[in-house]
Amino acid sequence: MHWLNLLRPGDWLVMLLGALAVGGSIPLFWQGGMAERAIIRQEGQVFAEVDLRSRKQFEVSGPLGTTLIAIEPGRARVISDPGPRQYCVKQGWLMRPGEIAICAPNRVSVQIAGRTKVYDSISY
Repeated sequence: MHWLNLLRPGDWLVMLLGALAVGGSIPLFWQGGMAERAIIRQEGQVFAEVDLRSRKQFEVSGPLGTTLIAIEPGRARVISDPGPRQYCVKQGWLMRPGEIAICAPNRVSVQIAGRTKVYDSISY
């Protein structure tokens, strides 16, 4: 605690401005941008690439049956899937770039993409 007595008002100001600069840069540099399109894949191949300004539904066939995908302005989701565990349906609405719902047993996925590529710790 002895070092706190050594700090002057200017030091506190520099620390405050530094904290504000870091806090203000988070939305600018650590986001994936705006969600622009949904990429629907069937068996690893692109089935459709849809603009997220539209409202559509897609029926995508897979080995187990049909997966139903809904696209609404700014978001997408898997409505129904014939898979046993329903993990991709439970993902809910996908709204941010990089989010993905994978229906592995039926080999169907939907991914949200933006203008910039989003990386995570696995792809880095």
